[in-house]
Amino acid sequence: MKNSPTAAAANNPVFPIMIAIGICHLFNDTLQAVIPAMLPILKEAHDFSFKQLGFIAFSLNIIASLLQPVIGYFSDRKPKPFALPIGMTFSLVGMAGLALAPNYWLIIISVMLLGFGSAVFHPEGSRVSFLAAGNKRGLSQSIYQVGGNSGQALAPLISAFVLVPLGQIGAAVFVLVAAAGIALLTRISMWYKRQLDEERLGNRKKVLLTTMENLTKNQVVTALILLMVIIFARSFYVTNITSFYIFHLMENYGLSITHGQLYIFLFLALGAAGTFFGGPMADKIGRKKVIVLSLIVPLPLCLLLPYAPLWAVILLLLVIGFFIMLSFSVTVIYAQELVPSKIGTMAGLTVGLAFGMGAIGAVAIGALMDYIGVYQTMIITSFLPFIGLVGLALPRDQQIKASV
Repeated sequence: MKNSPTAAAANNPVFPIMIAIGICHLFNDTLQAVIPAMLPILKEAHDFSFKQLGFIAFSLNIIASLLQPVIGYFSDRKPKPFALPIGMTFSLVGMAGLALAPNYWLIIISVMLLGFGSAVFHPEGSRVSFLAAGNKRGLSQSIYQVGGNSGQALAPLISAFVLVPLGQIGAAVFVLVAAAGIALLTRISMWYKRQLDEERLGNRKKVLLTTMENLTKNQVVTALILLMVIIFARSFYVTNITSFYIFHLMENYGLSITHGQLYIFLFLALGAAGTFFGGPMADKIGRKKVIVLSLIVPLPLCLLLPYAPLWAVILLLLVIGFFIMLSFSVTVIYAQELVPSKIGTMAGLTVGLAFGMGAIGAVAIGALMDYIGVYQTMIITSFLPFIGLVGLALPRDQQIKASV
């Protein structure tokens, strides 16, 4: 049966919006990246413990984690296009507060505001990416997610070139980033509203894309649980590298904060590249195959990393970063195609869980580091990726089908 003209139009990707929402994701996650970038600065300035630093990261991520699925659920029921610039406004206020906060508790409140802004942005941003994707789901999600991961990759550079010379007040620079995000998101929200109006008036049919067929409800639930375990393992490990590996580089290799942060940047930069390539690769060879590849390749390299000489650390971080993040956008797509009628909820659940696991991981790793030391903690966390091997039991996906 031939698709109608409206269905065909709905399958056409809208590249300007795909790119614009990816840029906004870059802005949003750049603001979040200020928090891990600031941890070494706050430790020196306020003499915080590793556990206190972990709670700062926890405060950011737990708010985003708990609220994203909730906001995603309500956005599935009644999307709110202009929630996007409103969420970024909360982030702007939080960033201004972080720059000026004189004590620990005001820092916590400021990062919670950032977490709330992020919780609003991600489900609605993922829905915009979905609406603009047409039949390029993997590519669109990769553009969207690589924007976020590129923002996170800037954390070491933010630390090295903004926060080290300027200190805590340097966070004020990023109020301008939030302002730019509000302006661009306002334009995107106007387009988003038009799509919803057309859909409501019947001028544009809703298209559901899925690679999952003939799965029972129990199989879908089991697959989602396995996906959550994969995200748990990945998020814990990535949090360890982005927030605490700098202390390993400083303690065991004698690197300065600035020099050590450049190593973290390489990990995150290759992670962003992996995120970008993962989506189109999944469009070609399948979602599960990319997820499995992302699980298996980094395993031996993660085990070697704590013992490697400094020259090998760079190579290991590059390869681990690329492959461990190869499935980042793919896990979101996989979840959305398991439950194609709940795009916002699945985006909120998967990305929100990543934030939540990062939050819990930050506190757990920080506390462990206080208790047994930096080096021993790096050895223990090197085994985390093995947990993700449960992904071998995920259902296989099929050639993509459009349901109109």
